[in-house]
Amino acid sequence: MRLFDFPRSGNCYKIRLFLSLINRPYETVPVALFEGGAETQEFLKLNPRGQVPVLEDGGEIIWDSMAILAYLAGRYADSSWYPEEPLAQARIMQWLAVSENEILYGLARSRAIFLFNKPFSLEECQAMGTKALELLEHQLEDQQWLAGSNPTIGDIACFPYVALAREGQLDLDKYPAVLAWIARIRKLPGFIPMEGID
Repeated sequence: MRLFDFPRSGNCYKIRLFLSLINRPYETVPVALFEGGAETQEFLKLNPRGQVPVLEDGGEIIWDSMAILAYLAGRYADSSWYPEEPLAQARIMQWLAVSENEILYGLARSRAIFLFNKPFSLEECQAMGTKALELLEHQLEDQQWLAGSNPTIGDIACFPYVALAREGQLDLDKYPAVLAWIARIRKLPGFIPMEGID
C-alpha cells in the first residue's frame, strides 16, 4: 500500500491518521505540490484532478480523502468506523459532506491564506469557518462523537482542519465542546500528530 502524500495537507493527514488508528502499514510517496509534483503526466494518470492524497493498494488507485477513508474503513477497519447499516452510513455521510463544504471552504481555506498565500477572501472563508465550528459545537454539546456513540470516519474527516483552525486565525476557545472532541481524538490508540497539531 502506498500513499501519495504532502505533509502539510490536512486531507493527507486524515489518511495517515486513519491508517495509524487501524494499524495498517503503508509506504509514503512524497508529492512536491509547490514544485508542480501533482501536475506531472505521471501523477495525473493516478489522479486526473491533480490533487493529493492518492492511495495505491494492490494495483487499485483511489483518490479523494473521503473515498479513501470509506475504502480503508470498509476493507481493513472494524465495522464501527463505517457501519453497513443505512442510517448509520447516512449520519456519517452528513459529516463527510460538512468536511468537504463548510470545513474545506471555511477552515481549510482560511489556513491556506496564511500558510500558502492562497488568494481567497479571508472574510468569506472565516465566516464559513465560523459556521463550521458552530455546527460542530451544536452537535457535540450532547454527544461525544459526530455520528453516534463511537468515533467514525466522519470524525476523522472533520478533525484535521478543525484542529488546525488557529492557523487560519479562528479562535477555538469559543467552542468548548469542539475542544473536548479534539482532546478525545488525540487520546485514541494509534493517534499521530501533524505539524500544527502537537
